[in-house]
Amino acid sequence: MTGVNAVTLRAWERRYGLITPHRTVKGHRLYTEENVQQIQAILTWLSRGVAVGQVKELLHAPQPLIGTADSFWHERQQDFIDALLTFDAPMLEQIFSHAMRTFSAQQVAHHLLEPVLQHLHQRWQGQFGSHLEEVFCHTWLHNRMATQLYEINQQLCGEPVLLVNLSEQPCEPSLWLLAMMLNADGIRYAMLEWEVPASELSLITERCSAAAIVLFSGRALSAHQLRRQLPKLVQHQPLPVMLAGPAAAIHQQVLMELGVLTLPERASLAYPLLLDQLRTLQ
Repeated sequence: MTGVNAVTLRAWERRYGLITPHRTVKGHRLYTEENVQQIQAILTWLSRGVAVGQVKELLHAPQPLIGTADSFWHERQQDFIDALLTFDAPMLEQIFSHAMRTFSAQQVAHHLLEPVLQHLHQRWQGQFGSHLEEVFCHTWLHNRMATQLYEINQQLCGEPVLLVNLSEQPCEPSLWLLAMMLNADGIRYAMLEWEVPASELSLITERCSAAAIVLFSGRALSAHQLRRQLPKLVQHQPLPVMLAGPAAAIHQQVLMELGVLTLPERASLAYPLLLDQLRTLQ
């Protein structure tokens, strides 16, 4: 079910205390659905470049309270997942367009897109065909968002929020969700979608004006990024620097010491904090 062999599961239990299955009278391990979800969460953190010894701390870190989806959103989520897994682009467009006409951008991100992406990310941990599904999902989302937001963004005025990808993965959905919510509130964005060395970011702030810099990484940052690139970025330009995505939770203490504001992993929860920061600059 999870793709993890028995030897590894026992090591996670005995050496790292990550899971605690039930035991039969004869000592056999019985894994519950909750255990399966825990294993998938462990695999998710490992896929983000986190060492197995650090996973327990992240699993037990306080999480923001997120309400359970009602039946309406649950049905929309399932319809969206079904359309993605069957590569049904017209159905995806129908569901997404209806949601955007009916609800705010933040509601669509929080109740539809983020739960779907979270579910799929767990599904994609080692399952055959997962790479094909992931490529289709990210390609559709990227093309849909880019088409919609380009026209809106061109009509807005003011200094843009610079959205920067520090991940190896070029299409990070959370960056597009942040862009969608910014545009919905009349705020321009400028996006660097491919991985950019943080040490070079000062060049763009020297050549064009921006309101703030929001970095994003879906994986653990390298020692070079943490010890050399980010300190140089923070020290040599006056703009507020924020970091969103899983890397913010992984390196929270180090980033705090550098003066980088950490945002929640989910874009819909990060956005209100980003908005507060922008308001303080006005």
